[in-house]
Amino acid sequence: MTKFNFKIIANSGKARRGQVETAHGVVNTPAFMPVGTAGTVKAMLPESVASTGAEILLGNTYHLMLRPTAERIESLGGLHKFMNWDKPILTDSGGFQVMSLADMRKITEQGVRFRSHIDGSYHDLTPERSIDIQRMLDSNITMCFDECPALPADHSTLKASMEMSMRWAERSRKAFVERDGYGIFGIVQGGTEEDLRIQSAKELTDIGFHGYAVGGLAVGEPQELMFQTLDYTTDSLPQDKPRYLMGVGTPSDIVGAVKRGIDMFDCVMPTRSGRTALAHSRHGNINLRNARHKDDHRPIDAECTCPACKNYSRAYMHHVIKAKEIIGSMLLTWHNLHYYQELMSDIRTAIENDKFAEFEEQFQLLQNGGDIPPLG
Repeated sequence: MTKFNFKIIANSGKARRGQVETAHGVVNTPAFMPVGTAGTVKAMLPESVASTGAEILLGNTYHLMLRPTAERIESLGGLHKFMNWDKPILTDSGGFQVMSLADMRKITEQGVRFRSHIDGSYHDLTPERSIDIQRMLDSNITMCFDECPALPADHSTLKASMEMSMRWAERSRKAFVERDGYGIFGIVQGGTEEDLRIQSAKELTDIGFHGYAVGGLAVGEPQELMFQTLDYTTDSLPQDKPRYLMGVGTPSDIVGAVKRGIDMFDCVMPTRSGRTALAHSRHGNINLRNARHKDDHRPIDAECTCPACKNYSRAYMHHVIKAKEIIGSMLLTWHNLHYYQELMSDIRTAIENDKFAEFEEQFQLLQNGGDIPPLG
């Protein structure tokens, strides 16, 4: 059996090119994970997601425990079989969704009692229950259960929350069932407070995880503050373990975080944008609702090889989006995921050639240049 393993192949500054080995295959890093919250990447078939270059998906404990339930998914062969995805899967612990979606939640040292946003039923989610749900889902990468406090918050509130998350992390680690090709990640918390982030990273390292995530960022703070937080957080984490920045982000966020030593990312942005007429491209964002595109025969991005760009014009995309046809969401989501995976591939190549600084400079020039205007 394949052991869960991470190896670094190349460095360029603090940027790392690596590989995560799991029971369901290898993930080349830096990697972007499309979000398949409820067992599906919205508007995409699994084989379409794979065709973009994606090697790992994210699933969600909170949503899947409520519907269709982890027990049902386990009885049907696990999440890989259930959703027809034979590559690696990472599941988040449900902690963030409990804090952001659930009604009437009560947090205690034991865990969280909450009411479902779907049907109003009550549920208890503890570190042990979260880890067991992720085992039933057959997740390759399990996330420890943590509290995600709302920001802004004062130092004492963040400290108390972080310290409870560390106690929950220890319980999560003990509840994790060791098996070949499967790992569990700890989650660094502490808001944007340097002392708390460093303390959290040290305590998680002492517990010992297969990888380490940075949680509680990209929640409204300025990008520069997020980057400052990453600077000292990644320096406090083991060099030989993968690092995952949760819920991030924009292409610019990703490039800046790779520069600071992050290996893995997830975000709903490319799929959500695909359903709201926003195309991501090497020349920045393009709003295809805008009337300027209604007679434009060009593709979204002439250098892109996705089905939307190979086969359809901006004029057609504008039309189907304005007409609210499903194909608009399908094609634009495909394009955005393809762009994100091409970005990650270009990042990996730049690191391999020790040219990440040059890549970052060129990336910023193109993004800041804006979309190319129509001819005529």
